[in-house]
Amino acid sequence: MKQMNMNTPDFAQLAQRLQVLEDKEAIRSTLIRGWRALDFKDWDGWIAHWAEDAEFEFGPWGVLKGRQAIRKKVVAAETPYAAMEHQLLNMDFEVSGDQATGIGFMWFIGIADSQKPDELISMGGPYDWEFVREAEGWKIRRIKLGVWWSQGEDSISAFK
Repeated sequence: MKQMNMNTPDFAQLAQRLQVLEDKEAIRSTLIRGWRALDFKDWDGWIAHWAEDAEFEFGPWGVLKGRQAIRKKVVAAETPYAAMEHQLLNMDFEVSGDQATGIGFMWFIGIADSQKPDELISMGGPYDWEFVREAEGWKIRRIKLGVWWSQGEDSISAFK
């Protein structure tokens, strides 16, 4: 078996491929941990995963610019839910140095009244993400979220 010298092109290519895999896993972790914080209404934990100059584009809301504007709108919309769950599905990422893009799907389930768990709203649609590597790790720079379907009544008008 050929031994790999750390100064060979083969080693450099392997190190680069490994870095891309590690970056993709770090991005996936950023989203999963961020959206778990969102479901537990840990607003500080959730918004910490966003870049300061982030943008969030969501059909009914238009484009929100900056972490504080994003946080304010999402807190107002989702605080009234007794329980909620954001599923992130079919995620795929492309990494190029300190920038990355991603695609995936969202499936949201919200229960307005904990005494009526069968009365829920659910919706789903595509995510398009942009990420940036900062000193603390990968951050969300931009999200575009579409809604392709919904079911149930939005009794608290959270997504208007």
